Amino acid sequence: MDVKIVEHPLAAERLTAMRDERSDSPRFRAALHELTMMLVYEATRDVAVTEYEISTPVAPAKGYRLGNPPVLVPVLRAGLGMADAAQAMIPDASMGFVGLARDEETHEPYAYMESLPDDLAGRHVIVLDPMVATGGSLLRCCEMIAARGCTDIDLISVLCAPDGIQKLDASGIAMTMTTAAIDPILNDKAYIVPGLGDAGDRQFGAYRRF
Repeated sequence: MDVKIVEHPLAAERLTAMRDERSDSPRFRAALHELTMMLVYEATRDVAVTEYEISTPVAPAKGYRLGNPPVLVPVLRAGLGMADAAQAMIPDASMGFVGLARDEETHEPYAYMESLPDDLAGRHVIVLDPMVATGGSLLRCCEMIAARGCTDIDLISVLCAPDGIQKLDASGIAMTMTTAAIDPILNDKAYIVPGLGDAGDRQFGAYRRF
């Protein structure tokens, strides 16, 4: 699996705001929104475009639009905080949703909601999930998408752990990853270290120490 790490001062600044335990929910959400826009920009650098003719106030010119607008799939609940930013960058994108939760004892994911097109053959799908720890939840989502015929999956995540990347890579599903950072380890509760805590809790007002 191809992994692209976005190393940019502005991305690093937003990631720092998300990591900082002093950041309240509004600051965390704002940083996530802005960082998502940067990650989407990098993830879509090589997407196909089509040309068409326009007229400026001065003269005719060539215009460009996405040849195959993607389907955005935020993984609930934490991925909700990335959805508006991604759609702001790609207004023509459609949206699907996958709701996954992690069993806190087994750390295995289970689906509680699935809202995807029945046929994704020939479509470009961008999956949005702020954190990839064990990779189980994101892999389950990608399996659902691949089962509908999609062979063009891009993953966008703020933060990853090597365990999760290895699990996704070993799945055999063709996908690429764009992320702001890869942290070294997971703790005994399968949280990323140093990480940023629980991205869903921090967006929506809950707070836990790990």
